[in-house]
Amino acid sequence: MPPAAPAGVRARGWGWRHAGRKAFAVSGLDLDIAPGERVLLLGASGAGKSTLLHALAGVLGAAEEGEEHGELTVDGVPAPSARGRAGLVLQDPESQIAMARVGDEVAFGCENLAVPRDEIWPRVHRALADVGLDLPLDRPTAALSGGQKQRLALAGILAMEPGLVLLDEPTANLDPEGVEEVREAVQRSLDRTGATLVVVEHRVSVWSGLVDRVVVLGAGGGLLADGPPERVLADAGVRRRLAAAGVWVPGWHPLTGEEPAKPLRPANGGGELHGGSLLRAEGLAVGRSPKLPPVVGGIDLALREGHATSVTGPNGAGKSTLALTLAGLLPAVGGRLTALPPLALGASSSPHRWRSSELVSRIGTVFQEPEHQFLTPRVLDELEFGPRRVAKLSEKDVRRIVDGLLERLRLERLAGANPFTLSGGEKRRLSVATMLATSPRILVLDEPTFGQDALTWAELVRLLADLLAQGTALLAVTHDEDFTTALSDTVYRVDGGRAARVEAAA
Repeated sequence: MPPAAPAGVRARGWGWRHAGRKAFAVSGLDLDIAPGERVLLLGASGAGKSTLLHALAGVLGAAEEGEEHGELTVDGVPAPSARGRAGLVLQDPESQIAMARVGDEVAFGCENLAVPRDEIWPRVHRALADVGLDLPLDRPTAALSGGQKQRLALAGILAMEPGLVLLDEPTANLDPEGVEEVREAVQRSLDRTGATLVVVEHRVSVWSGLVDRVVVLGAGGGLLADGPPERVLADAGVRRRLAAAGVWVPGWHPLTGEEPAKPLRPANGGGELHGGSLLRAEGLAVGRSPKLPPVVGGIDLALREGHATSVTGPNGAGKSTLALTLAGLLPAVGGRLTALPPLALGASSSPHRWRSSELVSRIGTVFQEPEHQFLTPRVLDELEFGPRRVAKLSEKDVRRIVDGLLERLRLERLAGANPFTLSGGEKRRLSVATMLATSPRILVLDEPTFGQDALTWAELVRLLADLLAQGTALLAVTHDEDFTTALSDTVYRVDGGRAARVEAAA
Protein backbone atom coordinates (compact mmCIF):
# COMPACT_ATOMS: atom_id res chain seq x y z
CA MET A 1 0.00 0.00 0.00
CA PRO A 2 1.76 3.22 -1.14
CA PRO A 3 1.93 6.27 1.15
CA ALA A 4 -0.88 8.79 0.83
CA ALA A 5 -0.28 11.67 -1.56
CA PRO A 6 0.88 14.88 0.15
CA ALA A 7 -1.97 17.21 1.11
CA GLY A 8 -2.44 20.89 0.30
CA VAL A 9 -3.85 23.50 2.72
CA ARG A 10 -5.71 26.74 2.01
CA ALA A 11 -7.14 29.36 4.42
CA ARG A 12 -9.05 32.49 3.42
CA GLY A 13 -10.13 34.90 6.16
CA TRP A 14 -10.33 31.94 8.51
CA GLY A 15 -10.93 32.32 12.21
CA TRP A 16 -12.23 30.38 15.21
CA ARG A 17 -13.63 31.47 18.56
CA HIS A 18 -14.02 28.87 21.28
CA ALA A 19 -17.45 28.75 22.93
CA GLY A 20 -17.57 30.93 26.04
CA ARG A 21 -14.61 33.09 24.94
CA LYS A 22 -14.93 36.71 23.81
CA ALA A 23 -11.82 36.83 21.61
CA PHE A 24 -11.08 34.72 18.56
CA ALA A 25 -8.23 32.24 19.01
CA VAL A 26 -7.31 32.76 15.34
CA SER A 27 -8.69 35.44 13.03
CA GLY A 28 -8.21 36.80 9.53
CA LEU A 29 -5.89 33.99 8.45
CA ASP A 30 -4.90 33.81 4.77
CA LEU A 31 -2.49 30.96 4.11
CA ASP A 32 -1.56 28.49 1.37
CA ILE A 33 0.61 25.43 2.01
CA ALA A 34 1.59 23.46 -1.09
CA PRO A 35 1.60 19.64 -1.08
CA GLY A 36 4.92 18.42 0.31
CA GLU A 37 5.91 21.71 1.98
CA ARG A 38 7.46 21.58 5.42
CA VAL A 39 6.28 24.47 7.60
CA LEU A 40 7.36 25.58 11.07
CA LEU A 41 4.42 27.41 12.68
CA LEU A 42 5.45 29.98 15.28
CA GLY A 43 3.75 32.59 17.44
CA ALA A 44 3.32 33.80 20.99
CA SER A 45 1.69 31.56 23.59
CA GLY A 46 -2.07 31.80 22.97
CA ALA A 47 -1.72 33.04 19.35
CA GLY A 48 -3.81 30.11 18.11
CA LYS A 49 -1.20 27.65 16.83
CA SER A 50 -2.78 24.60 18.45
CA THR A 51 -6.24 25.77 17.39
CA LEU A 52 -5.11 25.88 13.75
CA LEU A 53 -3.62 22.38 13.95
CA HIS A 54 -6.82 21.01 15.49
CA ALA A 55 -8.83 22.69 12.74
CA LEU A 56 -6.65 21.18 9.99
CA ALA A 57 -7.12 17.76 11.58
CA GLY A 58 -10.89 18.31 11.62
CA VAL A 59 -11.24 17.89 15.38
CA LEU A 60 -12.22 21.36 16.59
CA GLY A 61 -15.75 20.21 17.31
CA ALA A 62 -19.29 20.97 16.21
CA ALA A 63 -20.86 24.41 15.78
CA GLU A 64 -21.97 24.54 19.43
CA GLU A 65 -18.33 24.30 20.52
CA GLY A 66 -17.28 27.49 18.79
CA GLU A 67 -17.77 30.02 16.03
CA GLU A 68 -16.00 29.76 12.67
CA HIS A 69 -15.40 32.43 10.05
CA GLY A 70 -13.94 32.15 6.59
CA GLU A 71 -12.66 29.06 4.79
CA LEU A 72 -10.16 26.36 5.74
CA THR A 73 -9.65 23.44 3.35
CA VAL A 74 -7.43 20.39 2.98
CA ASP A 75 -7.09 19.19 -0.61
CA GLY A 76 -9.87 21.59 -1.60
CA VAL A 77 -12.53 20.28 0.80
CA PRO A 78 -13.50 21.63 4.25
CA ALA A 79 -11.05 20.29 6.83
CA PRO A 80 -13.69 18.32 8.84
CA SER A 81 -14.58 16.44 5.63
CA ALA A 82 -10.93 15.51 5.06
CA ARG A 83 -10.44 13.59 8.31
CA GLY A 84 -7.96 10.80 7.79
CA ARG A 85 -5.76 12.88 5.49
CA ALA A 86 -4.04 14.41 8.51
CA GLY A 87 -2.27 12.85 11.46
CA LEU A 88 -2.08 15.02 14.59
CA VAL A 89 0.23 14.65 17.58
CA LEU A 90 -1.39 16.63 20.38
CA GLN A 91 0.43 18.96 22.75
CA ASP A 92 -0.58 16.59 25.56
CA PRO A 93 0.15 13.13 24.11
CA GLU A 94 -1.48 11.36 27.04
CA SER A 95 -4.87 12.66 25.88
CA GLN A 96 -4.63 10.79 22.57
CA ILE A 97 -3.44 7.40 23.79
CA ALA A 98 -6.37 5.02 23.42
CA MET A 99 -4.99 1.49 23.80
CA ALA A 100 -3.61 -0.38 26.80
CA ARG A 101 -0.49 -1.79 25.10
CA VAL A 102 2.30 -0.12 23.13
CA GLY A 103 1.98 -2.22 19.96
CA ASP A 104 -1.80 -1.88 19.82
CA GLU A 105 -1.52 1.89 20.24
CA VAL A 106 0.81 2.29 17.25
CA ALA A 107 -1.35 -0.07 15.17
CA PHE A 108 -4.61 1.67 16.11
CA GLY A 109 -4.52 4.40 13.46
CA CYS A 110 -3.45 2.00 10.72
CA GLU A 111 -6.35 -0.30 11.57
CA ASN A 112 -8.80 2.59 11.37
CA LEU A 113 -7.42 3.49 7.92
CA ALA A 114 -7.91 -0.14 6.78
CA VAL A 115 -4.21 -0.71 6.12
CA PRO A 116 -3.76 -4.37 5.07
CA ARG A 117 -3.04 -6.61 8.06
CA ASP A 118 0.27 -7.90 6.72
CA GLU A 119 1.52 -4.30 6.36
CA ILE A 120 0.47 -2.99 9.78
CA TRP A 121 3.02 -4.69 12.02
CA PRO A 122 6.06 -3.89 9.85
CA ARG A 123 4.91 -0.26 10.05
CA VAL A 124 4.55 -0.55 13.83
CA HIS A 125 8.08 -1.88 14.28
CA ARG A 126 9.54 0.72 11.90
CA ALA A 127 7.76 3.63 13.59
CA LEU A 128 8.84 2.55 17.08
CA ALA A 129 12.43 2.17 15.89
CA ASP A 130 12.29 5.56 14.15
CA VAL A 131 11.32 7.39 17.35
CA GLY A 132 13.81 5.47 19.50
CA LEU A 133 11.18 3.71 21.63
CA ASP A 134 12.73 0.31 22.35
CA LEU A 135 9.92 -1.30 24.31
CA PRO A 136 8.07 -4.64 24.20
CA LEU A 137 4.87 -4.44 22.17
CA ASP A 138 2.89 -5.64 25.19
CA ARG A 139 4.28 -2.95 27.54
CA PRO A 140 1.33 -1.16 29.24
CA THR A 141 0.96 2.39 27.93
CA ALA A 142 -0.05 3.53 31.42
CA ALA A 143 3.43 2.62 32.68
CA LEU A 144 5.24 4.99 30.29
CA SER A 145 6.78 8.30 31.29
CA GLY A 146 5.57 11.57 29.80
CA GLY A 147 8.43 11.65 27.31
CA GLN A 148 7.86 8.04 26.29
CA LYS A 149 4.16 8.76 25.70
CA GLN A 150 5.18 11.66 23.49
CA ARG A 151 7.32 9.34 21.36
CA LEU A 152 4.55 6.73 21.31
CA ALA A 153 1.99 9.25 20.02
CA LEU A 154 4.39 10.29 17.27
CA ALA A 155 5.04 6.66 16.32
CA GLY A 156 1.31 6.09 15.94
CA ILE A 157 1.03 9.01 13.54
CA LEU A 158 4.13 8.09 11.50
CA ALA A 159 2.85 4.53 11.11
CA MET A 160 -0.33 5.90 9.48
CA GLU A 161 1.75 7.67 6.79
CA PRO A 162 -0.80 10.50 6.41
CA GLY A 163 -0.66 13.11 3.65
CA LEU A 164 -0.50 15.92 6.23
CA VAL A 165 1.57 15.53 9.41
CA LEU A 166 0.62 17.95 12.20
CA LEU A 167 2.92 18.09 15.23
CA ASP A 168 2.13 20.23 18.29
CA GLU A 169 5.29 20.71 20.42
CA PRO A 170 6.48 17.15 19.66
CA THR A 171 9.81 17.50 21.50
CA ALA A 172 8.73 19.61 24.48
CA ASN A 173 9.03 16.88 27.12
CA LEU A 174 12.00 15.03 25.63
CA ASP A 175 15.58 14.81 26.79
CA PRO A 176 18.19 16.30 24.39
CA GLU A 177 18.97 12.91 22.85
CA GLY A 178 15.26 12.31 22.34
CA VAL A 179 14.84 15.64 20.58
CA GLU A 180 17.42 14.63 18.00
CA GLU A 181 15.89 11.17 17.56
CA VAL A 182 12.36 12.51 17.08
CA ARG A 183 13.41 15.18 14.58
CA GLU A 184 15.39 12.61 12.60
CA ALA A 185 12.43 10.20 12.75
CA VAL A 186 10.13 12.85 11.30
CA GLN A 187 12.65 13.63 8.56
CA ARG A 188 13.02 9.95 7.61
CA SER A 189 9.26 9.58 7.43
CA LEU A 190 8.80 12.72 5.33
CA ASP A 191 11.63 11.75 2.99
CA ARG A 192 9.97 8.35 2.49
CA THR A 193 6.37 9.53 2.10
CA GLY A 194 6.66 13.10 0.79
CA ALA A 195 3.96 14.19 3.26
CA THR A 196 3.24 17.83 4.04
CA LEU A 197 4.41 18.95 7.50
CA VAL A 198 3.15 21.64 9.86
CA VAL A 199 5.03 21.62 13.16
CA VAL A 200 4.50 23.93 16.13
CA GLU A 201 7.54 24.49 18.30
CA HIS A 202 8.67 27.50 20.32
CA ARG A 203 12.35 26.60 19.92
CA VAL A 204 13.12 27.53 16.33
CA SER A 205 16.57 25.95 16.24
CA VAL A 206 15.17 22.43 16.68
CA TRP A 207 13.37 22.43 13.31
CA SER A 208 14.89 25.25 11.24
CA GLY A 209 17.17 22.84 9.34
CA LEU A 210 14.32 20.50 8.38
CA VAL A 211 11.61 22.94 7.25
CA ASP A 212 11.58 25.06 4.11
CA ARG A 213 9.21 27.72 5.42
CA VAL A 214 8.49 29.61 8.63
CA VAL A 215 5.00 31.02 9.28
CA VAL A 216 4.40 33.23 12.33
CA LEU A 217 0.85 33.83 13.59
CA GLY A 218 0.16 37.30 14.94
CA ALA A 219 -1.37 37.41 18.42
CA GLY A 220 -4.00 39.85 17.13
CA GLY A 221 -4.76 37.86 13.99
CA GLY A 222 -3.23 37.31 10.58
CA LEU A 223 0.45 36.62 9.95
CA LEU A 224 3.44 38.33 11.50
CA ALA A 225 5.99 36.76 9.12
CA ASP A 226 6.12 34.17 6.33
CA GLY A 227 9.06 32.94 4.28
CA PRO A 228 12.13 30.69 4.11
CA PRO A 229 13.89 30.24 7.49
CA GLU A 230 17.12 31.82 6.31
CA ARG A 231 15.29 34.99 5.25
CA VAL A 232 12.80 35.27 8.12
CA LEU A 233 15.40 34.58 10.80
CA ALA A 234 18.23 36.62 9.29
CA ASP A 235 16.47 39.96 8.86
CA ALA A 236 17.30 42.16 11.88
CA GLY A 237 13.94 43.91 11.87
CA VAL A 238 12.01 40.67 11.60
CA ARG A 239 14.14 39.11 14.36
CA ARG A 240 13.27 41.99 16.70
CA ARG A 241 9.56 41.70 15.90
CA LEU A 242 9.64 37.94 16.44
CA ALA A 243 11.51 38.30 19.73
CA ALA A 244 9.00 40.93 20.87
CA ALA A 245 6.21 38.48 20.03
CA GLY A 246 7.77 35.77 22.19
CA VAL A 247 9.34 33.62 19.47
CA TRP A 248 12.53 31.80 20.50
CA VAL A 249 14.78 33.37 17.86
CA PRO A 250 18.17 31.62 17.48
CA GLY A 251 20.90 33.76 19.01
CA TRP A 252 18.42 35.86 21.01
CA HIS A 253 17.91 35.06 24.70
CA PRO A 254 14.71 36.26 26.38
CA LEU A 255 16.60 37.50 29.48
CA THR A 256 19.62 39.07 27.81
CA GLY A 257 18.75 39.71 24.16
CA GLU A 258 21.82 39.11 22.00
CA GLU A 259 24.11 38.98 25.02
CA PRO A 260 25.20 35.61 26.47
CA ALA A 261 22.81 34.12 29.03
CA LYS A 262 23.66 34.73 32.67
CA PRO A 263 22.36 33.18 35.91
CA LEU A 264 19.36 35.00 37.34
CA ARG A 265 19.31 33.18 40.67
CA PRO A 266 20.02 35.35 43.73
CA ALA A 267 23.58 35.44 45.02
CA ASN A 268 24.31 33.12 47.98
CA GLY A 269 21.10 31.21 47.47
CA GLY A 270 18.72 33.94 48.53
CA GLY A 271 20.95 35.91 50.82
CA GLU A 272 22.33 35.51 54.31
CA LEU A 273 18.89 35.21 55.91
CA HIS A 274 18.16 31.96 54.07
CA GLY A 275 19.86 28.67 53.34
CA GLY A 276 18.61 26.32 56.08
CA SER A 277 17.58 22.80 55.09
CA LEU A 278 13.84 22.10 54.82
CA LEU A 279 13.70 18.56 53.43
CA ARG A 280 16.37 15.85 53.50
CA ALA A 281 16.62 12.54 51.62
CA GLU A 282 19.04 9.89 52.92
CA GLY A 283 19.48 6.68 50.93
CA LEU A 284 16.02 7.36 49.51
CA ALA A 285 14.47 4.85 47.10
CA VAL A 286 11.43 5.81 45.03
CA GLY A 287 8.87 3.95 42.95
CA ARG A 288 5.21 4.08 41.98
CA SER A 289 4.32 1.37 44.50
CA PRO A 290 6.03 -0.11 47.58
CA LYS A 291 5.10 -3.53 46.16
CA LEU A 292 7.30 -3.03 43.09
CA PRO A 293 11.08 -2.67 42.81
CA PRO A 294 12.27 0.95 43.16
CA VAL A 295 12.96 2.85 39.94
CA VAL A 296 15.63 5.04 41.57
CA GLY A 297 17.61 4.38 44.76
CA GLY A 298 20.48 5.68 46.85
CA ILE A 299 19.30 9.28 46.70
CA ASP A 300 20.99 11.73 49.05
CA LEU A 301 19.97 15.37 48.75
CA ALA A 302 18.65 18.32 50.71
CA LEU A 303 16.29 21.09 49.65
CA ARG A 304 17.31 24.38 51.25
CA GLU A 305 15.74 27.78 51.63
CA GLY A 306 16.52 30.06 48.72
CA HIS A 307 18.18 27.35 46.65
CA ALA A 308 17.06 25.75 43.38
CA THR A 309 17.80 22.18 42.32
CA SER A 310 17.36 20.80 38.80
CA VAL A 311 16.75 17.11 38.17
CA THR A 312 17.76 15.98 34.68
CA GLY A 313 18.15 12.68 32.86
CA PRO A 314 16.66 10.59 30.07
CA ASN A 315 12.94 10.00 29.66
CA GLY A 316 11.64 7.11 31.75
CA ALA A 317 14.53 7.24 34.24
CA GLY A 318 12.26 8.06 37.21
CA LYS A 319 12.61 11.85 37.50
CA SER A 320 8.89 12.50 37.96
CA THR A 321 8.60 9.65 40.46
CA LEU A 322 11.40 11.23 42.49
CA ALA A 323 9.71 14.63 42.36
CA LEU A 324 6.34 13.24 43.47
CA THR A 325 7.99 11.43 46.38
CA LEU A 326 9.84 14.56 47.53
CA ALA A 327 6.53 16.41 47.29
CA GLY A 328 4.85 13.97 49.70
CA LEU A 329 2.48 12.60 47.05
CA LEU A 330 4.08 9.14 46.86
CA PRO A 331 5.45 7.14 49.81
CA ALA A 332 9.16 6.41 49.89
CA VAL A 333 9.87 2.75 49.11
CA GLY A 334 13.20 2.76 50.95
CA GLY A 335 15.58 4.99 52.87
CA ARG A 336 14.45 8.16 54.65
CA LEU A 337 12.71 11.38 53.63
CA THR A 338 12.58 13.84 56.52
CA ALA A 339 10.81 17.17 56.80
CA LEU A 340 13.00 19.20 59.14
CA PRO A 341 11.48 21.41 61.89
CA PRO A 342 11.40 24.68 59.84
CA LEU A 343 9.18 22.90 57.30
CA ALA A 344 7.27 20.45 59.49
CA LEU A 345 6.29 23.12 62.07
CA GLY A 346 5.00 20.53 64.52
CA ALA A 347 3.46 18.18 61.93
CA SER A 348 4.82 14.69 61.15
CA SER A 349 8.37 14.57 59.82
CA SER A 350 7.06 12.41 56.94
CA PRO A 351 5.46 14.60 54.20
CA HIS A 352 3.47 11.65 52.86
CA ARG A 353 1.53 11.54 56.14
CA TRP A 354 0.42 15.18 55.97
CA ARG A 355 -3.20 16.05 55.36
CA SER A 356 -3.92 18.20 52.30
CA SER A 357 -4.46 21.24 54.54
CA GLU A 358 -0.98 20.69 56.02
CA LEU A 359 0.64 20.11 52.64
CA VAL A 360 -0.80 23.11 50.78
CA SER A 361 1.31 25.77 52.52
CA ARG A 362 4.42 23.60 52.89
CA ILE A 363 5.02 21.92 49.52
CA GLY A 364 3.39 22.92 46.24
CA THR A 365 3.58 20.62 43.21
CA VAL A 366 3.25 21.49 39.53
CA PHE A 367 2.52 18.27 37.63
CA GLN A 368 3.92 17.34 34.24
CA GLU A 369 0.36 17.32 32.85
CA PRO A 370 -1.32 20.60 33.94
CA GLU A 371 -4.85 19.20 33.56
CA HIS A 372 -4.17 16.72 36.39
CA GLN A 373 -4.38 19.51 38.97
CA PHE A 374 -7.33 21.56 37.69
CA LEU A 375 -10.38 21.35 39.95
CA THR A 376 -12.77 24.16 38.97
CA PRO A 377 -14.53 25.47 35.83
CA ARG A 378 -12.90 28.94 35.83
CA VAL A 379 -9.34 30.21 35.87
CA LEU A 380 -10.23 32.67 38.64
CA ASP A 381 -11.74 29.92 40.81
CA GLU A 382 -8.68 27.75 40.21
CA LEU A 383 -6.38 30.45 41.56
CA GLU A 384 -8.62 31.14 44.56
CA PHE A 385 -9.00 27.47 45.49
CA GLY A 386 -5.73 27.10 47.40
CA PRO A 387 -5.64 30.47 49.22
CA ARG A 388 -9.17 29.96 50.52
CA ARG A 389 -7.94 26.82 52.28
CA VAL A 390 -5.06 28.56 54.01
CA ALA A 391 -5.96 29.72 57.51
CA LYS A 392 -5.88 33.44 58.40
CA LEU A 393 -6.13 34.75 54.84
CA SER A 394 -8.74 37.49 54.51
CA GLU A 395 -10.79 38.10 51.38
CA LYS A 396 -8.58 41.12 50.71
CA ASP A 397 -5.48 38.92 50.94
CA VAL A 398 -6.96 36.37 48.53
CA ARG A 399 -7.82 39.08 46.01
CA ARG A 400 -4.36 40.65 46.25
CA ILE A 401 -2.63 37.30 45.69
CA VAL A 402 -4.87 36.22 42.82
CA ASP A 403 -4.89 39.57 41.00
CA GLY A 404 -1.12 39.78 41.23
CA LEU A 405 -0.66 36.31 39.72
CA LEU A 406 -3.18 36.97 36.94
CA GLU A 407 -1.24 40.07 35.93
CA ARG A 408 2.27 38.67 36.34
CA LEU A 409 1.59 35.50 34.35
CA ARG A 410 -0.54 37.27 31.70
CA LEU A 411 -3.76 35.45 32.53
CA GLU A 412 -6.05 38.46 33.20
CA ARG A 413 -8.07 38.13 29.98
CA LEU A 414 -8.62 34.44 30.76
CA ALA A 415 -9.96 34.85 34.31
CA GLY A 416 -13.45 33.71 33.31
CA ALA A 417 -12.33 30.93 30.95
CA ASN A 418 -12.50 27.21 31.60
CA PRO A 419 -8.96 25.99 32.37
CA PHE A 420 -9.37 23.04 30.03
CA THR A 421 -9.92 25.36 27.02
CA LEU A 422 -6.59 27.18 27.43
CA SER A 423 -3.60 26.67 25.17
CA GLY A 424 -0.85 24.35 26.38
CA GLY A 425 1.36 27.27 27.43
CA GLU A 426 -1.52 28.99 29.22
CA LYS A 427 -2.39 25.78 31.08
CA ARG A 428 1.21 25.48 32.23
CA ARG A 429 1.27 29.07 33.53
CA LEU A 430 -2.03 28.50 35.34
CA SER A 431 -0.77 25.29 36.95
CA VAL A 432 2.30 27.15 38.24
CA ALA A 433 0.17 30.06 39.45
CA THR A 434 -2.17 27.80 41.45
CA MET A 435 0.78 26.53 43.45
CA LEU A 436 2.31 29.99 43.92
CA ALA A 437 -1.00 31.22 45.28
CA THR A 438 -0.49 29.41 48.61
CA SER A 439 3.13 30.57 49.10
CA PRO A 440 4.58 27.10 49.87
CA ARG A 441 8.00 26.81 51.51
CA ILE A 442 9.04 24.30 48.80
CA LEU A 443 7.91 24.36 45.17
CA VAL A 444 8.30 21.16 43.13
CA LEU A 445 7.92 21.66 39.38
CA ASP A 446 7.79 19.00 36.66
CA GLU A 447 8.78 20.52 33.29
CA PRO A 448 7.72 24.04 34.36
CA THR A 449 8.64 25.76 31.08
CA PHE A 450 6.87 23.33 28.74
CA GLY A 451 4.95 25.18 26.02
CA GLN A 452 6.13 28.67 26.95
CA ASP A 453 7.05 31.33 24.42
CA ALA A 454 10.17 33.34 25.16
CA LEU A 455 8.32 36.19 26.90
CA THR A 456 6.27 34.03 29.25
CA TRP A 457 9.35 31.87 29.86
CA ALA A 458 11.30 34.94 30.98
CA GLU A 459 8.43 36.17 33.18
CA LEU A 460 8.11 32.77 34.83
CA VAL A 461 11.86 32.53 35.45
CA ARG A 462 11.93 36.05 36.96
CA LEU A 463 9.01 35.18 39.22
CA LEU A 464 10.77 32.03 40.44
CA ALA A 465 13.97 34.03 41.00
CA ASP A 466 11.96 36.39 43.22
CA LEU A 467 10.70 33.38 45.20
CA LEU A 468 14.26 32.18 45.69
CA ALA A 469 15.24 35.61 46.98
CA GLN A 470 12.38 35.35 49.49
CA GLY A 471 13.65 31.98 50.73
CA THR A 472 11.48 29.48 48.84
CA ALA A 473 13.20 26.20 47.94
CA LEU A 474 12.73 25.01 44.35
CA LEU A 475 13.12 21.59 42.78
CA ALA A 476 12.52 21.33 39.02
CA VAL A 477 12.46 18.27 36.79
CA THR A 478 13.54 19.75 33.49
CA HIS A 479 15.24 19.23 30.14
CA ASP A 480 15.47 23.01 29.73
CA GLU A 481 19.14 23.93 29.95
CA ASP A 482 18.33 27.66 29.84
CA PHE A 483 16.11 27.24 32.91
CA THR A 484 18.84 25.39 34.80
CA THR A 485 21.46 27.99 33.89
CA ALA A 486 19.21 30.82 35.03
CA LEU A 487 18.05 29.44 38.37
CA SER A 488 19.63 26.22 39.64
CA ASP A 489 22.72 26.09 41.82
CA THR A 490 22.58 22.28 42.14
CA VAL A 491 21.99 19.66 39.43
CA TYR A 492 21.20 15.96 39.91
CA ARG A 493 21.11 13.50 37.04
CA VAL A 494 18.81 10.48 37.27
CA ASP A 495 19.90 7.57 35.12
CA GLY A 496 20.31 3.83 35.46
CA GLY A 497 18.39 3.66 38.72
CA ARG A 498 20.60 6.18 40.54
CA ALA A 499 20.52 9.92 41.21
CA ALA A 500 23.90 11.63 41.41
CA ARG A 501 24.89 15.23 41.93
CA VAL A 502 26.80 16.02 38.76
CA GLU A 503 27.72 19.67 38.97
CA ALA A 504 26.92 23.07 40.32
CA ALA A 505 25.17 25.08 37.64
CA ALA A 506 27.41 27.67 35.98
